[in-house]
Amino acid sequence: MGLPETIALALGVAMDAFAIALVVGASPYNVGFSPTFRISFHFGFFQFLMPLLGWALGWKLAVFVHLFEHWVVFLLLFWIGAKMIHSGIWGEGNTCSGDPSRKGQLVLLCLATSMDAFALGFSLNLLKVDIWMPSVLIGLVTGALSYAGMRFGRYLGKYSGKWMTALGGFVLCGIGLKVLLEHF
Repeated sequence: MGLPETIALALGVAMDAFAIALVVGASPYNVGFSPTFRISFHFGFFQFLMPLLGWALGWKLAVFVHLFEHWVVFLLLFWIGAKMIHSGIWGEGNTCSGDPSRKGQLVLLCLATSMDAFALGFSLNLLKVDIWMPSVLIGLVTGALSYAGMRFGRYLGKYSGKWMTALGGFVLCGIGLKVLLEHF
C-alpha cells in the first residue's frame, strides 16, 4: 500500500473522531488547552493502537467483532449524546453531565471512534500489509484533525452557549444511529 492510499485511509478513519471532537470542542467544558490536548492525544493514540490490535488478533476474530461492533458504537455514542442533550437543555444542575474529555467518557469516546480502525487492522492483516506505517499515519492524522475539531468547536461554542452542547448531543446520537443503520 502506497503513501497516497495510506493517507486517504487515515483521513477516512479519522473523520468520525473529527466530528466528535468538533462536538466536544463546542461544549462548555472546553476551557483552556487541557481538554483539547486530552481529546486530540487520546483519539490519536487509540486510532494508532486499535489497528495494531486488530492486525495482531488476525482475521479469525474479524467475523465475531463485526457481528457486534455497530451496536457498541451506537450504544456508546447514543449514551454520551443523550447526556449532552440533557446537559444542554436542562443545564448544569443535573448529575449526569460531565466533561467528555475526562475519565470514563473519554475512554468511551475513544473506543467508539476507533472501532473502525480496529476492524481496519483485521483487513490489513488479510491483505498482508505491514501495519506500522498505516497505524502511525492514522494516529497522527486523527490527532491533528481532533485538535482542529476541538479548536473550531470552541469557536462555535462561544457563540451558541449551552444549546451547542444539546446540538452536539443530537449529532452524536445521529452518528451512532447512522453507524447502526449502515450495518443493516
